[in-house]
Amino acid sequence: MGTLGNLIWLVFGGFLVFIEYMVAGFLLCITIIGIPFGIQAFKLAMLALWPFGKTIVLTPGNPGCLSTIMNLIWLLIGGLWIALTHLIFGLLLGITIIGIPWAKQHFKLVSLALTPFGREIVDK
Repeated sequence: MGTLGNLIWLVFGGFLVFIEYMVAGFLLCITIIGIPFGIQAFKLAMLALWPFGKTIVLTPGNPGCLSTIMNLIWLLIGGLWIALTHLIFGLLLGITIIGIPWAKQHFKLVSLALTPFGREIVDK
């Protein structure tokens, strides 16, 4: 299901989401202050490109207070809107039985969109 799910995801919107996150990441990296947020946008882009077979884990060790502060800034500036978008798409896909696997991937993106600092994407 992983490869087939990724291909269907890619064709039906995953590539557009990937491009949006990449453009946002490049625009954020133009300014020095936006580079950490741009890196997190790239992290979201990589998960949005191939979400099946990936999982999100907390970074080993103690991320510290800087990670918490950056997550709060991220959440206030745009992370909440990104998470709400993925939540709405996940709920819409979850209504249908056939859309449940893709809804689960959107819910995975919700958790990363809320707090991307101190998390990493790994293969299952």
